[in-house]
Amino acid sequence: MRKEWRILIRTIRRADIVLEVVDARDPYNTRDRTLERTVEKMGKKLIIVINKADLVPREVLEEWVKIFRKKYYTVYLSAKERLGTSLLWKVIRRLSDNEKVTVAVAGLPNVGKSSIINILKGSHSVGTSPTPGYTKTSTILRASRWLRVIDTPGVIPKGDQDELVIKSVLRPESLDDPVPPALALIKKLLDKNPDELLRTYKLDKVDDPYHFLECLAKRRGLLLRGGELNIEEAARIVIRDWQRGLIKIFFTPSDYGLDTSSS
Repeated sequence: MRKEWRILIRTIRRADIVLEVVDARDPYNTRDRTLERTVEKMGKKLIIVINKADLVPREVLEEWVKIFRKKYYTVYLSAKERLGTSLLWKVIRRLSDNEKVTVAVAGLPNVGKSSIINILKGSHSVGTSPTPGYTKTSTILRASRWLRVIDTPGVIPKGDQDELVIKSVLRPESLDDPVPPALALIKKLLDKNPDELLRTYKLDKVDDPYHFLECLAKRRGLLLRGGELNIEEAARIVIRDWQRGLIKIFFTPSDYGLDTSSS
């Protein structure tokens, strides 16, 4: 078992409630089912927190809530815009059985866990201290008189590089060759909403994902010595923009064949 998972399991064991943070643009694909099964096995309560809600229409967020609430408590919010954050506090309080509650914030890397933690600690924060028996990547915070929050390391799930880039797990700077995963990401985005993707980069019609990178490199003046297009840098730009929320494309339950009508 990897070190990150050992830390995560110890953290879950210590917590009363676990917050699983997912990306509002693609909640289904940024879930960690291994995490969910682990929480269930330990008999802990789980709240799915759909973060980055400012990037998605409210009606789509409500559809995702219907899907997830079939099994888990679910809220959506925008940590960046500080929207919907009071609801998270209320749900945590409602689910707590004790006067004092410990909450673990978990999820894939780059879904916004640190932003959620900052919301919870807010002006009530009294500083941080290492949790005994944990590495420096797990820290306990006292958010209020009744609430303590534990940060957890982002655990990279199994999957090929293309899939992990789409999940925003791998940074473009960490990739030896960013082109293949960028092509996979661009294909997914073009299949979903080609007009929005082209509008984002001010491009005309493109033939395929590689042609998209060529057009982007030309428009941005990304050139190597000799005037050759710097396709790798164009690939990194697209991956980086997706992970930063600059590409306003999102996915709905119907994109995954999920039905909300019976909820």
